[in-house]
Amino acid sequence: MRLPLLACGVVLALCLSCQTGSRGPAESYDAARKRMVEDQIEGRGVEDDRVIAAMLAVPRHEFIPEQYRHYAYHDSPVPIGNGQTISQPYIVALMTEELSLSTADRVLEVGTGSGYQAAVLAEIVQEVYTIEIVEPLAREAEERLKHLGYDNVKIKVGDGYEGWEEHAPYDRVIVTCAPTAIPQPLIDQMKEGGIMVIPVGSAGFQYLYRVKKYMGEAQTEKVIPVSFVPLTGPHAE
Repeated sequence: MRLPLLACGVVLALCLSCQTGSRGPAESYDAARKRMVEDQIEGRGVEDDRVIAAMLAVPRHEFIPEQYRHYAYHDSPVPIGNGQTISQPYIVALMTEELSLSTADRVLEVGTGSGYQAAVLAEIVQEVYTIEIVEPLAREAEERLKHLGYDNVKIKVGDGYEGWEEHAPYDRVIVTCAPTAIPQPLIDQMKEGGIMVIPVGSAGFQYLYRVKKYMGEAQTEKVIPVSFVPLTGPHAE
C-alpha cells in the first residue's frame, strides 16, 4: 500500500531541532539502518529484494552533514546545505523500485545532491551518470562516492534539464528535483522502452510520475503526490 503526500526532496513541516531522540556512537548506525529498512521501507510495501539490499548496504549517515547525522535514519528528509535536502528514505526506495532496474542498466540521475540516491543505484546497476547544478554539492558528492568505493558513478556539474547526451541513450532516468513539465531532452535520451521516474509540478502541487518511452513518446502514470525542491537552472520557470 502506498502512502499519500510525503515530504521528499524538501523539508515539509519538519523542525529537526524539535524532534526527540538521538543516535549514539557510530557502532549503532548499522542497527538503525536495519530498523529503517524494516519499518520505513519494507513496512510500507517496497518488495524488490535488490532495492532492500541496497538500502541496507548504503551508509546513509555518510551522506549527511555532521550536525544532522543523528537524524540519518529518521523517517524524514534532512538538510544537506545549499538549500537542498537528502530525501526521505522511503521515497529513495520507492523511486528506485519504480525504475524496475536490471543489473546491466545505464542510469541517468538528475539532481545528485549528497550522492545518496546515486549510491543506492550503484549498488544495483552497472553504470550511473548523475548531474548536479550546484557545484559545491557535486564536488562533495564526487569525493564522498569515491571514498566509499562507488567507482561506477560519474558526476557532472551542469543543467540537468539538458541531460547528459554524451552517454545516452539510457535504460533508466531518475529525477530528484521537480520541473513543471517533463524535460524533452530527458525523453530523447532514453532508450525505447526505457523508464523515467520524476516528480512534476509547482510547489505545493506535485506528483511523482513513472514514464515509459513507447514509439518515441512518453507514456505517463501517476504514482503518489510528493513535495520536492524545484528544478533550477536556465529552463526553470
